[in-house]
Amino acid sequence: MRPRIFVTQPIAKSALARLRRVAVVRTNPDAARILPKSALIAAARNHDILFTKLHDRVDRAVIAANPALRAVASQSITPDNTDVPEATRRGIAVTVVPPIVAEATADIHFGLILAVARRIVEGDRLVRRGRFPGGQSNLLAGAAVYGKTIGLIGGGGRIGQATARRARGFGMRLIYWGPRRNPQAERDLSMDYVPLDDLLRQADFVSVHSPLRPETHHQIGARELALMKSGAFLINTARGPVVDEAALLRALQRRQIAGAGLDVFEHEPRVPLALRRLPNVVLTPHLGSAVADVREQMENAVADNILALLEGRRPPNIVNPEVLGRETATTDAGIGSRLTV
Repeated sequence: MRPRIFVTQPIAKSALARLRRVAVVRTNPDAARILPKSALIAAARNHDILFTKLHDRVDRAVIAANPALRAVASQSITPDNTDVPEATRRGIAVTVVPPIVAEATADIHFGLILAVARRIVEGDRLVRRGRFPGGQSNLLAGAAVYGKTIGLIGGGGRIGQATARRARGFGMRLIYWGPRRNPQAERDLSMDYVPLDDLLRQADFVSVHSPLRPETHHQIGARELALMKSGAFLINTARGPVVDEAALLRALQRRQIAGAGLDVFEHEPRVPLALRRLPNVVLTPHLGSAVADVREQMENAVADNILALLEGRRPPNIVNPEVLGRETATTDAGIGSRLTV
């Protein structure tokens, strides 16, 4: 029998066609909501390979649903929502995709800066309600972006630098902090390296680009928010838990800072009702890589990993290569008795 692949949401036709040449592929047709855990467990039980998205939580229960599961092929750049140790213990390959989302994420990041500072979403809602206060009304007067200071946390990385390039076009002063300096980026982008606390005190826009690691969990909390200007905005398109969401909510409710633009949340897909009700926040549902051609590239990268595995080659983006070559149980789909490269 041919191997069986389950895809948790619709993907590009090009990637789907490549997989269907070598496998039986079933796709959840609903792109509007995350697959419930019970459905993901059922899919794991009846398929050899899971093609998952960033939001799919492949925990021990999902992995244990099928002792013959061969691989979890994630569309995430990092396997944040996959229990890699458990998969490795069971000899299951875990793959990710290369970091090809920098420019797309920087687009949405700068879009959030403009939207929250210039109150674009509030204006849109006002017009849709039939109100038009006049071309020179001060009702929705916002904050300037041009010529202001942007403080990039993790600004030496790919997405931080891509955001910095956009900020230069707005005549902004660029300061950044990270665990390591990037002298090349400093020269290329005219960025100044400053201590984190100084960045928080000086920036009109605090721009978060840190990867999610144990040391960056709640990197921005009550203390850091208290250092920001009262007229400053926090923008986060990195990972939700980098920011202490409860502390941010309190700071916004008290007008301790001017506002926030958020594409990521601490407990996705849950977003606190109190946060959703605030007018000085722009919220988007993790749209960082949501550009059609970028998503197609990502989905084909997942297909590359799966096809390599099925053909006995080393997947180009495997997280746990130590599982390759292990003795594994033969599956009904006929994926040999060994994962080899």
